[in-house]
Amino acid sequence: MADNWTPQSWRGKPILQVPAYPDQDRLTAVEDRLRSFPPLVFAGEARSLKAGLAEVAEGKAFLLQGGDCAESFAEHGADNIRDFFRVFLQMAVVLTFGASKPVVKVGRIAGQFAKPRSSDIEKRDDTELPSYRGDIINGIEFNEASRIPDPERQIMAYRQSAATLNLLRAFAQGGYARLDNVHEWTMGFVANSPQGERYEQLADRITETLDFMASIGLTAENYARLRETDFYTSHEALLLGYEEAMTRVDSTSGDYYTTSGHMIWIGDRTRQADHAHVEFARGIKNPIGLKCGPSLEPDDLLNLIDALNPNNEAGRLTLIARFGHDKVEKHLPALIRAVEREGKKVVWSCDPMHGNTITANGYKTRPFDRVLGEVSGFFDVHQAEGTYPGGIHIEMTGKDVTECMGGARAVTEEQLSDRYHTHCDPRLNADQSLELAFLVAERLKDGRKGAAPRVAATA
Repeated sequence: MADNWTPQSWRGKPILQVPAYPDQDRLTAVEDRLRSFPPLVFAGEARSLKAGLAEVAEGKAFLLQGGDCAESFAEHGADNIRDFFRVFLQMAVVLTFGASKPVVKVGRIAGQFAKPRSSDIEKRDDTELPSYRGDIINGIEFNEASRIPDPERQIMAYRQSAATLNLLRAFAQGGYARLDNVHEWTMGFVANSPQGERYEQLADRITETLDFMASIGLTAENYARLRETDFYTSHEALLLGYEEAMTRVDSTSGDYYTTSGHMIWIGDRTRQADHAHVEFARGIKNPIGLKCGPSLEPDDLLNLIDALNPNNEAGRLTLIARFGHDKVEKHLPALIRAVEREGKKVVWSCDPMHGNTITANGYKTRPFDRVLGEVSGFFDVHQAEGTYPGGIHIEMTGKDVTECMGGARAVTEEQLSDRYHTHCDPRLNADQSLELAFLVAERLKDGRKGAAPRVAATA
């Protein structure tokens, strides 16, 4: 266990992005109830994910991490989960084919309920109310009763996470993820798009390969990897009282794990080395993500790496770069060079969403060309530095939403209002997600043809 660390030690540190619960006794009672609930995930699963991420850190696999900006209670349903999962599977197939490497699949799901905000207050006309911080904390409706933080929402979030995990496990292990279903994952509104056509061509090639494999006796019935897949969950560990209540001691190792999800990450707004969120994360053994924005200096990054991964364990720490399309080539090289100089074992992943948010026609949106631009810049920097671009981290949905402008089937500024359903930030729709996957696959394929990238040193 980390020195001088307990699941409660974060409470003695400064903390940002914390909701102001009006009734502390109710909050304590809810957290006590959560401590008695069964874990949502298990330590062995988190260790399996860490092993997969260690392969990414060594340049032998690729990380696909994505899902909703903020899960909602209102939109929880089997169809939404299925549609997300099927697009995620399509993206993973495209990336696996392009990279000729395993894809580690991690969803922003079954726990992604809390959101940091740039302001504690939201103002509309002459009315000021507390900002919406995610369904685990308060309601999105703009009225005083809805915006009061309610501890009971944590119980609702736990139960929704449990139900979501149950369905995801069934999809991943029960036959839906069979590789010979590769054609069936295509949704109607994608089928006739340019990305749908590209995907169908790829699926045809996979089907031909599977037919050949079946002819020599390798089928989904006798080879589990053709009918099952490993799928993990992740979320931003923003609400630390909830995370503490979900923290358990693993009976096989004696280590602490948060059982709210397989992987948690620390956001760009809460990554202060001497603050509560870093303090909590340093003591649990789950894989950890760290968002790296334009204000992060190389020396500060190294201090955070030392705090979060003092044993320099491959797979423990994923650095999620989120700079903006016009800033990635300015800020990322210095961070990579510092990490390489000190021989730190990390996964480098690109979040092309959070640095590219603008307002158009009264809606928060993300121009798709800027998203693609940041991903391209991320790959360009790694190519120049001789390091491995290990993953992408995106906000996406399986629905045909109109929240991000652009794409091959271009969403225009005037169309944003047509199907703008997000509870917080704009997400890529299924077609845009596939288009991004094809771009990344092409870059990974180009990387295979060129010189082998240098990965983090082993010192």
